[in-house]
Amino acid sequence: MADDAQEQKVSKWCLVSMASIPLVMTLGNSMLIPVLPIFEKKVGISSFQSSMIITSYSIAAIFLIPVAGYLSDRYGRKVVILPSLILAFIGGIIAGFASWKLDNPFTWIVIGRILQGIGAAGATPIILPLVGDLYKDDDKKTSSCLGIIETSNTFGKVLSPILGAAFAAFLWFLPFFSISFFSLISIVLVFYFIKAPKKKEEPPKFKVFIKKTKQIFSKEGKWLYTVFLIGVYLMLILFGVLFFLSDIFEKTHDLYGVKKGFYLAIPLFGLCISSFVTGKLIKGELKVMKMVLLFSLIMTSGTVIFIGMVSEKLLWLLVITTLMGIAIGAILPTLDAMITEGIEKEERGTITSFYSSSRFIGVALGPPGMSMVMKNYLNISYFTAGGIGVLLLVLVLFMIKTDQSKKAKESIA
Repeated sequence: MADDAQEQKVSKWCLVSMASIPLVMTLGNSMLIPVLPIFEKKVGISSFQSSMIITSYSIAAIFLIPVAGYLSDRYGRKVVILPSLILAFIGGIIAGFASWKLDNPFTWIVIGRILQGIGAAGATPIILPLVGDLYKDDDKKTSSCLGIIETSNTFGKVLSPILGAAFAAFLWFLPFFSISFFSLISIVLVFYFIKAPKKKEEPPKFKVFIKKTKQIFSKEGKWLYTVFLIGVYLMLILFGVLFFLSDIFEKTHDLYGVKKGFYLAIPLFGLCISSFVTGKLIKGELKVMKMVLLFSLIMTSGTVIFIGMVSEKLLWLLVITTLMGIAIGAILPTLDAMITEGIEKEERGTITSFYSSSRFIGVALGPPGMSMVMKNYLNISYFTAGGIGVLLLVLVLFMIKTDQSKKAKESIA
């Protein structure tokens, strides 16, 4: 009977509902990247200011994700997810209405984006521990499900430039309203189909919780901090490169609107496929995960250094960025699985939230950082990114041990 109940909780519609959350939140950010040049013209703002439309969303998420993680551990995953999706819905309405009705809407757009970032903080990161809760100790099913979740995330990145450009071609502010529409769909799915397991034990009090969290970082900090740094690095590169591509496709290659959206989607499609395949292959095996990290970091570092050099050659630019996307796509579900399977259920929400927060740091820094360096320091910035990738490769070699998952669980027993 217990097995039957568990299978019912992890129904196909439950999986679809969980996958809808990262899909919506990814659309909420990535969909705006291809239309930032349009915003600059319509609102009368600079390239740096347009990048803040992305960054304001991410900064809000960075600081509130750990809070949401703790609340989800204490009060339940669904209790945190639903209000967060509602905030994302409201934020889209505010940003869209301001763009539609106000002469100087930039401030209200940022306010709406901050609300969406708060919503993202309480929705997307909670999915990782929720998957761990539903599949309990089945590492293979957990890895496979996380691969699907991460693929939904990356599939959102593939769709987002196409959808964003298509919506903006109809009405330049329509992408903001569309975010609210997608959020509403996810709210309905989560409300009806996600049946989170009931807590059998009272969660630890705050002081005990803090003590155990410190204990985890004290004993397992080497590999956890390494994972967090890789998360920052990947999102910094990804969103910085996407911001760069959105700009150079127009200025150098005369690609606009939906056509530009399709070209932006090419490297993201490689990322999506790679994420899905990797989630199926790693199967909870830490040795396999470590090899994936090593190979993919080599590939990421080796491709990013060439982006500036081939920026005027469209075919080579697409080849290089697609290879980079494939490498990043392989790393993302691997990091998800390491964090989710390496931490016990009681602290899983908080630890995964720190990881998700680290990813948003990269998202926040990527676009404004690229806006400041792409005119005069483009190649230097890409070579620096490649060098950082090599340093992270060394950290993976020495800080991540192949018995890490077992150790992490024992450390808080």
